[in-house]
Amino acid sequence: MTTTSTAAYWDPLWAGGRRYRQLDGPEKRLMEEYLGPGDGRPALDLGCGDGALARHLHHELGYRTTGIDISPSAVALAAAHDEGPAPGPAWRCADIATSDLTCLPEPAYAVITCRLVYRWMDDKAAFLHRTRPPLRRRGR
Repeated sequence: MTTTSTAAYWDPLWAGGRRYRQLDGPEKRLMEEYLGPGDGRPALDLGCGDGALARHLHHELGYRTTGIDISPSAVALAAAHDEGPAPGPAWRCADIATSDLTCLPEPAYAVITCRLVYRWMDDKAAFLHRTRPPLRRRGR
């Protein structure tokens, strides 16, 4: 049985040029409406892929963002696309299901996103239980 929650599954896809649904205008507007301005608060994008959502949170909404992905190729792609005059998100290669989350740059996050990731988690309840502690109460 092939599991889709491993680097062995995802890394060849990213390295081979596979790309996934891009962040679109309606999604960006919903984030602006529901998340509001980041004001430098920390945000965490789980399964960041090519980094589009992390860059949006960071550069457009003003969060101090960290993007993590299980695939080294995806993290390298995200970092390569973040060229500009202002510093971009922090990028980390980690398995959200097994890695030590205390290695993240912030002890807690105002926003945690997992766009296009949750559906691939083998144990969804465990994923939610594991990612809840770093979420700050009421985003502050």
